[in-house]
Amino acid sequence: MTLFEKFAVHVDHALDALVAKGSLPADLDRSNVTLEPPRDTTHGDLATNAAMVLAKPAGTNPRALAEILAVELAKLDAVSGVEIAGPGFLNLRLHPSAWIDELRAIGQSGENYGRSHIGDGKAVNVEYVSANPTGPMHMGHCRGAVVGDALASLLEYSGFKVIREYYINDAGGQVDTLARSVHLRYREALGQDIEIPEGLYPGDYLIPVGQRLAKEFGDQFLDAPESEWLVLFRKSAVADMMEMIKADLALLGIHHDLFSSEAELHDAGKADAAEAELRARGLIYDGELEKPKGKEIEDWEPVTLPLFRSTQFGDDQDRPIKKSNGSWTYFGADLAYHYQKSRNVDAMVDIWGADHAGTVKRIKAAVNALTEGKVQFDVKLVQMVRLLRGGEPVKMSKRSGSFVTLSEMVEEVGKDVVRFTMLTRKSDAQMDFDFAKVVEASKDNPVFYVQYAHARIQSTLRKAQAEGMESDATYLNLLGNEEIALIREAANFPRIVEAAAKASEPHRIAFYLSDLAAAFHAYWNLGNDQPDKRFILAQNPALTGARLFMAANIGQVIRNGLRLMGVEAANSM
Repeated sequence: MTLFEKFAVHVDHALDALVAKGSLPADLDRSNVTLEPPRDTTHGDLATNAAMVLAKPAGTNPRALAEILAVELAKLDAVSGVEIAGPGFLNLRLHPSAWIDELRAIGQSGENYGRSHIGDGKAVNVEYVSANPTGPMHMGHCRGAVVGDALASLLEYSGFKVIREYYINDAGGQVDTLARSVHLRYREALGQDIEIPEGLYPGDYLIPVGQRLAKEFGDQFLDAPESEWLVLFRKSAVADMMEMIKADLALLGIHHDLFSSEAELHDAGKADAAEAELRARGLIYDGELEKPKGKEIEDWEPVTLPLFRSTQFGDDQDRPIKKSNGSWTYFGADLAYHYQKSRNVDAMVDIWGADHAGTVKRIKAAVNALTEGKVQFDVKLVQMVRLLRGGEPVKMSKRSGSFVTLSEMVEEVGKDVVRFTMLTRKSDAQMDFDFAKVVEASKDNPVFYVQYAHARIQSTLRKAQAEGMESDATYLNLLGNEEIALIREAANFPRIVEAAAKASEPHRIAFYLSDLAAAFHAYWNLGNDQPDKRFILAQNPALTGARLFMAANIGQVIRNGLRLMGVEAANSM
């Protein structure tokens, strides 16, 4: 149990004491009572809103309730003072021993410090990347891949059973375009001169696919009509593209548990099953689409289509699930896919590009209808990343034909830099990725600054060991105010993890690590001007052991956070 969990229990027990005394009703809802650090650390160590949220339902005023609650909390041995702030917030000051105990808890928990059970074993499907299988991964996919993978790790660490899923969009027109592009490369491999017309994929990455097919089939399909080779080339090309995509993702340390095919979903009749289910519930009906607003279309004629009643769930109009030719709309196919995967999980999270923002409301409405509200569903939008080099836009890749590939990025700056950088901003905020800045050795580069903090700690521990000195928890009471402030920052980690998991926002871990690294570097720099503040004091082995123990466990927290981000901690720099 972490320090914040312990004191949450203490607050609860103090409220129980007031109930026992008749000062509070017994049936008050305490779910909105919080315990967290005050925004201004000069106000204390912990703050609770208990009096503020309970006063009205208790029939009293917040200040009066705060006064009697303060008396109960002041009885705790670890509390050195309780102050009432504003209309009824309570600020608690703790004895240093409370933070020393938390430092020991970090040491005892090790790599599990920050792990929680808020997920209670519930199954969560996290679907991310899901790029069209038409080429190698690029920056447009990279950010969503990292956000999704970090979120999956964060949820696992918080007690959820996570399924990492990749949805293969292999049933649309883009895969027919892929097959035609591959057929050109197949002809090229057989010695024909080709020109790649506009609308087909020009990248060099399709050359090996064409060569393989030429070797496998010879000139069998060289002059054959499209109807004879399109399905075969499409299936073969998608398989090759998926192997390429998996290899690209592996460069980022990303591996999915499940790959689901849209084509197989339709072939198995699962989309039809979803339609039948919704029709039985009266949520799909045959109706006419409204005439498009804002412009006059001369040859427009009303068409009867199967429509989902998305207006019942907040959408601005009902949406078609099929086109006039009977093929599935993007929305209809998506609806069927979510229907299928919702049947075996308690919650689902999709990571989508921001260009799909317009469809979020309707798919959330559909999932709510399909699951009758029993499966929690969230969509996280990821904005595009602008690539720069020294402030200038990066030129496109010859291999891809139109974009910088993920593999090229990882090769240049490394997996850890890419992953950390992708989490340094909230996912729905636009981002610049400057190849020069992300490898810059300065405090303005959070990737470097966090890694440097861990490397400094490891270097200090190695140096101490070489001088015959070890981390030692025996004399932690010798640690002073500066050390306690650093421990307080480290002790925030479990609280940050829990909040990040509840909000599905892994970037919070990166923000926290930047704050912790800054606090560590500030403490380290004290020793530059004050020799007695250095970690290693040959004349004081007891204090040295205590500071080394603190440093080792600050390093442990940094490693735990980096692991959630899929980033390895640097031991030297």
